Amino acid sequence: MKKQRFASPQVTEPPPQTWSNCLKVGETVYVAGMIPDIKDGEPEGGDSMYRQARAVFGKIRHLLDAAGAKMDDVVKINVFVTDIRRREEVWRARREVFSGDFPVSTLVEVRALAHPLVLVEIEAVAVLGAGG
Repeated sequence: MKKQRFASPQVTEPPPQTWSNCLKVGETVYVAGMIPDIKDGEPEGGDSMYRQARAVFGKIRHLLDAAGAKMDDVVKINVFVTDIRRREEVWRARREVFSGDFPVSTLVEVRALAHPLVLVEIEAVAVLGAGG
């Protein structure tokens, strides 16, 4: 099996020779940790963990689409937050994005993420056709 890299015009690609946002190996699609877009120094979604999570799930959806997968194909997510007391905001966004059997999930509080105003980062693993 050979890995294939996928990109979406809606998701900024990382600098060359740093990481890949989305790789597919066989029927499995791996999406790197995504954060909301930063515009004029502010993260998309402002200071709302819910709105930031929605923005991140949107980026994940774009990358999955590029790789031929759907959100319902996601089997695992890892969620990193800067304040675990606000986790319900991420759960709310997750309930709006997934249906049926939800992916297995890990939620971890971290001290900081890639930008000082980013509150949430999410990575995902999908298996093509897993969602039915």
